[in-house]
Amino acid sequence: MMRPVSERAPSDILADLDAGRIRAAVPDPGAPSGWRVDPSVQDAILGLFANRETRTWDLKGALQFRDRVGLPTKDLFESPEAEAALTAGRPWRIVPGGTSVRAGVYLAPGVTIMPPSFINVGAWVGEGTMVDSHVLVGSCAQIGARVHLSAGVQIGGVLEPPGRRPVIVEDDVFIGAQAALLEGVLVRARAVVAAGVILTGTTQVFDLANERVIKGTLEEPLAVPAGAVIVPGVRSAPGAFAQANGLGLSAAVVVKYRDERTDARVALEEVLR
Repeated sequence: MMRPVSERAPSDILADLDAGRIRAAVPDPGAPSGWRVDPSVQDAILGLFANRETRTWDLKGALQFRDRVGLPTKDLFESPEAEAALTAGRPWRIVPGGTSVRAGVYLAPGVTIMPPSFINVGAWVGEGTMVDSHVLVGSCAQIGARVHLSAGVQIGGVLEPPGRRPVIVEDDVFIGAQAALLEGVLVRARAVVAAGVILTGTTQVFDLANERVIKGTLEEPLAVPAGAVIVPGVRSAPGAFAQANGLGLSAAVVVKYRDERTDARVALEEVLR
């Protein structure tokens, strides 16, 4: 029987995160959001930062790092997880150019990471996902299978306080270039977030297709509906001064929902032409 996370050695915690045996949040149909957060995993990762001792990693002279001893880089090509991906016929592709992946990151078979990108401890990246150039995947973020994180995407991380939901991106989602998902946003399966859209936990999303406003709170962050296609929009700023000067505020707008015949790129091209 597996010991509770709180009773495991730091090396075991990193190994279990690497292998996907534990994760900061797991799908749970019984939870209100469909996801259950495991605070003990977040707390264990925080414990890895407690050791202030540092060391240097010199990777054959090409790349050098100095960080805390409890947070090494991930062994990308000689670990059991890398071997499993290779055996499955879907090895990872880590393209040369300065990418860094910390230990305690789960990479499923078929993941591709373009340089330079950074994936922080506790993150989970699902099968066949593309992590494009200049992408940040923050600590404990959960990225599903066949997701496309376009160039410059920022996925926020969370460790404190333990129990707060990390950013979650479900399967078959497309996130456009320079978009940002922060503060525990949940993007459900097959949604499309256009380039430049910024979503936080308390963002209001204006759903034109269903004539409603989707809101998040600090306690229950924003959840983007499955299949929603979100683009940048503008709404009028309130007040006489704003009206007199023609001022507006940025807004996230659902313009349509994907159907089974429409892939993410086609859905965006249709609404942005």
